[in-house]
Amino acid sequence: MRVGIGHDTHRLEAGRPLLLGGVLVPHARGLVGHSDADIVLHALTDALLGAAALGDIGDLFPDTDPAHRDADSALFLSEALRRVNQAGWGVVNVDVIIHAQEPKLGPVKQTIRANPARLLELPLDAVNVKAKTGERVGHIGRAEALACQVVTLIDRLPS
Repeated sequence: MRVGIGHDTHRLEAGRPLLLGGVLVPHARGLVGHSDADIVLHALTDALLGAAALGDIGDLFPDTDPAHRDADSALFLSEALRRVNQAGWGVVNVDVIIHAQEPKLGPVKQTIRANPARLLELPLDAVNVKAKTGERVGHIGRAEALACQVVTLIDRLPS
């Protein structure tokens, strides 16, 4: 078994959609990035790649490549999962923390949880999503940005 950790932070800006875990979350501002800036799927992609010692999201999908402009981050996760599986590993579980002063994520946590479970072909009870505020401290607390941390466990696939 191996453990991987992923992290991502993006700033908020008016006029952008807010995607978290592939779910459109109603909010006046969204995350800014080269792709769709989905911090949950980015951090999860990094956690999977890290657990299997396969590099990171920037190695596979550099933000300097125009092909990834406005890309759906579910594609990044799918490719990471394919590589993890190809290396002989399977995902056991995922634990996600989304750091956001706003919007309040309680009403959408279960929806966000279901999408990575579906994308990874995991049972719902193998994926957890927690939301934490910044307690009005730092860039999270001032609602300038959102961040996400993910931990995942992988295990060898049966032969």
